[in-house]
Amino acid sequence: MALTPFFLILLLTVTGAMAEPAHPGYASDADDSTCGVAAAVAVPERREEFDGGRIIDISHYYREDMPGWESADGTGEFLRVVRSMRNGSDIANFSELRLTAHSGTHVDAPGHVFEHYYDAGFDIDTLDLAILNANVMESLHIPKGVRRVLFRTLNTDRKLMWKKEFDTSYVGFMKDGAQWLIDNTDIRLVGVDYLSVGAFDECIPAHLVFLEKREVILVEALNLGHVLPGIYTLHCLPLRLRGSEGSPARCILIK
Repeated sequence: MALTPFFLILLLTVTGAMAEPAHPGYASDADDSTCGVAAAVAVPERREEFDGGRIIDISHYYREDMPGWESADGTGEFLRVVRSMRNGSDIANFSELRLTAHSGTHVDAPGHVFEHYYDAGFDIDTLDLAILNANVMESLHIPKGVRRVLFRTLNTDRKLMWKKEFDTSYVGFMKDGAQWLIDNTDIRLVGVDYLSVGAFDECIPAHLVFLEKREVILVEALNLGHVLPGIYTLHCLPLRLRGSEGSPARCILIK
């Protein structure tokens, strides 16, 4: 049963928050004047923790060099301004968003790997929000009664979500490891720190085990580099995309 490689890495110690580049949506040389009148522009503050560290953002911010599934080129351009105030012709800015439903931090619905669930309408909009918003424990030993677990693995220490090219050597569940979790725990939500809960060679088999009974929700590509093991309150909300088998999500932990 291929459990040991996955669980041993949970013993690794968090080394601290990683440095974060500037958000691609803010150019360093942006014009700071409006209608010919000089204006003081505040510098946006980018944080991973809020309210004195009580709230921790565990979502990755979207960027062009964020890894995409089996892509050597990353996510690519996903946000563009289609109407702009800059040339004076529009009274407001409007941007267009283009990316896959499984980009960055995201949630999987049963229809992701089961065609009959997809056809029957078991999409993102049918997931139980009570499972996506509740107490969650990061722990090596998973006793009965624990229903939500986030796994911080070597993927975080290797900073795989900060590398543009997709890496097939990421840590994930093998099929028998997923089956063990289903058979021996009460888990209803599994969160991981790369693009798939399943190891590359057994990606689909692991997904099938988790999603077959529609009782487990998968949250993938979490940003756990600045999170210590412990008990938190989890809030994770996907978009209401009816007909979609996945959705980007904003996930936070509250101490």
